[in-house]
Amino acid sequence: MWLGAKPARKSWVARAYEQYSSGRHTLDDLSQRYGRDVETLRRQFDRYTPPILTPAVATHPVALTFDATFFGRGYGLLIYRAEGRNIFWQEIVTERMKDIEDGLKHLLAQGWRFSSVTLDGRKGAIQLIERLQPCIPIQMCLFHQKAIIRRYTTGKPKTPCGKAIRNLMHDLLEISEVEFLRRLQELLDTYGSFLKERNDQNQFRHRRLRSALRSLRSNAPYLFAHQRFPESAIPTTTNSCDGSFAHWKAKIKIHRGLRHDRRSKMIAALLSKS
Repeated sequence: MWLGAKPARKSWVARAYEQYSSGRHTLDDLSQRYGRDVETLRRQFDRYTPPILTPAVATHPVALTFDATFFGRGYGLLIYRAEGRNIFWQEIVTERMKDIEDGLKHLLAQGWRFSSVTLDGRKGAIQLIERLQPCIPIQMCLFHQKAIIRRYTTGKPKTPCGKAIRNLMHDLLEISEVEFLRRLQELLDTYGSFLKERNDQNQFRHRRLRSALRSLRSNAPYLFAHQRFPESAIPTTTNSCDGSFAHWKAKIKIHRGLRHDRRSKMIAALLSKS
């Protein structure tokens, strides 16, 4: 393009599809705006291929975050983000480790390098990262950890042990790793006998509290990577993914009932811009 040239004007189909996918315009809105009936718009959109912006592979290691979201049963997306953008995504049916492994191997084959990985702690994911990338820090999402514990203890626990766990979670984002481990051990020592109580069927009485503490013990090595490697600016949560989900899921929701291929095209157009 010679100096001073204007960019090529988008076709009406390109403009209409961008308003349809990225804006809040329905087919009825666009039918009135462009003077085409709804069926004509559908045919034109089906033929149109929106530009998909593929991010260039970074020349330096990046802090990777990934998470999954679902549109009801049987259809979801696994999103990988770094430096505020989506660098890869996959359509998934369920949250399988095989899908995560395929996605990570794809990124590594492209040449991406990771300075850290932040994830939501789904079973097996940490072990997978340790196998594929054994030397990088792994950060468990602190908000997901708090949500896990809340499911076990509820928002208003009644026992002193449950309240102590709740208080520890309340401070999770502010305390140091040393302080966390000290308080966790103190909690285990204080309520050890209580947690071993059994009922008439010889089952543990406080199984949910035991599960909460088991989760904290298992995930403790991965809750404070951001403190151990401050120079790496490791994200402490998967909020980058969650915020992106909320943004484009709201747009997809406007167009309920989309056929699978049309929905996939719209999602790809949206995610490549996020």
